[in-house]
Amino acid sequence: MKKTEKTPEGAVSRALFIQATQALGAVLAFEFPADAVLSRYFRDNRELGHRDRGFIAETVYAVLRRLRWLRRLAGDKATPRELLLAWFARGEGWPMRNFEGLASATERDWVAGVKAAELGEASLAERADLPDWLAERLMNGFDEAGVLALAQGLNRAAPLDLRANVLKIERDALLARLREDRIGAEPGALSPQAVRLSGKPALQKHPLFLDGSFEVQDEGSQLLGLLVQPKRGELVVDFCAGAGGKTLQLGAMMRSTGRLYAFDVSEKRLAKLKPRMARAGLSNVHPVLIAHENDAKLKRMAGKADRVLVDAPCSGLGTLRRNPDLKWRQSPAAVDEMVAKQGAILAAAARLVRPGGRLVYATCSLLAEENDAVVDAFLEAHPQFRPVSAEGVLEKQGVSLETGERLRLLPHRHDTDGFFAAVMERVANA
Repeated sequence: MKKTEKTPEGAVSRALFIQATQALGAVLAFEFPADAVLSRYFRDNRELGHRDRGFIAETVYAVLRRLRWLRRLAGDKATPRELLLAWFARGEGWPMRNFEGLASATERDWVAGVKAAELGEASLAERADLPDWLAERLMNGFDEAGVLALAQGLNRAAPLDLRANVLKIERDALLARLREDRIGAEPGALSPQAVRLSGKPALQKHPLFLDGSFEVQDEGSQLLGLLVQPKRGELVVDFCAGAGGKTLQLGAMMRSTGRLYAFDVSEKRLAKLKPRMARAGLSNVHPVLIAHENDAKLKRMAGKADRVLVDAPCSGLGTLRRNPDLKWRQSPAAVDEMVAKQGAILAAAARLVRPGGRLVYATCSLLAEENDAVVDAFLEAHPQFRPVSAEGVLEKQGVSLETGERLRLLPHRHDTDGFFAAVMERVANA
């Protein structure tokens, strides 16, 4: 955080405050994801140092998390500058002296009013810092206290998790090496491959990252790979591979044997997978670009796959700790469109599963209509598939988690992103 001689202890320079205001204004247009907007902003302002970029990003994300509360304090039409002033006054609890040099006398009077403001009764959505429609839909799966507890978890910054690449290093060895390098690290509480860091160190140039010994991956996401539980020599499909985080995990669990197909509709995302495959030491991964879920390339694999993972495109609302702008950018109509797409993708992926094979459907959504409803409709229409206990699959791999038949991870309970997953098996004699 940049300081000058005239900057009070704990405050920021006027120049850095202006930069944060400009970055926030660009993000609040909600035309593009916040991380993409900030990345562009930092590319255009290369004079910003590592600490200044960190301050701007953390401040912007804090405002996004508490945007509804801040607008109640500062007014529905508050400017990005006013939202920042309100955040520092109430969210950070700055004393008035910290605003000297940043704000005019008139603005400081306004800040004093914000600091003293008492908000009256609030709706559930206002208390949860959620849009009305999202709070209403969450009530389908939680009571009011549950929505508030969930929202509190979502409004905290996510920790940084790593996944040990079991093809190259055991978790204990990774932990020991990180600690030698004075990086605070502990074993993950859920995944046997997970390492949780105590801070947010820059790891892109760490030797163990460069040689593929670890990848950054949320611990909850790692459990999806364990639900697939791929074996050496099998034919496995990651149906919606994206940039391939879970593909890399599956390939390592297969010890780079067998064949692992990574399908996706985005050529750009698959292009990002190729250098990651090489770094991870995987030779069994085959990225394949498809036009849609019914692409002709898929037909020759019908009934042949031992295991298929469908990490379906979804609203992403389980990732609000990392992507708080999503709650303001998503809409009920977009979610409804997503649900129809999810059903079609799951049905298409199911055609690849051999008799006796496993199908895993997963999302990073918190909404019942994207999760249980999609799986229930699929099982009703496809009697050749039967549900398998997710808790039982994890227990066989040493993961003790009371989750029931379907995996449900919640940030306020498990300190992971929000995930849902259902495990199904194609009946051999159907």
